[in-house]
Amino acid sequence: MAVPRTALKKWEKVREFALGMPGAVEEFPWGETVAKVNKKVFVFLGVDDGSYPMGVTVKLKDESVHAHALTCPGAEPAGYGLGKAGWVSIPLEQKDAPTAELLCDWVEESYRTIAPKRLIAELDAR
Repeated sequence: MAVPRTALKKWEKVREFALGMPGAVEEFPWGETVAKVNKKVFVFLGVDDGSYPMGVTVKLKDESVHAHALTCPGAEPAGYGLGKAGWVSIPLEQKDAPTAELLCDWVEESYRTIAPKRLIAELDAR
């Protein structure tokens, strides 16, 4: 299955942004791409090979941001019980999917929720 070009471009921008965060590393558990900080996932990026619809999953603790993310076409609380902890899955292939810039804002919020204070201070100092 071919990946829509606009979804792939968004995915690539979000991945690059996430990996630019202080202490961020890329790993591939369960056959999907994730970005971790301090050995904890702060964004699930799924797969980019077309075998599954493209999307990102982030942890949004701010209630208004969380609610806004859930209004995106196809967005839903993440599976495996993660939704109860504030994780939201946002598809990228939907018409009117969020912009890469908005997705990066959400990735940063997720990072700030997961990262240790010293790395958040490093981010703030940039």
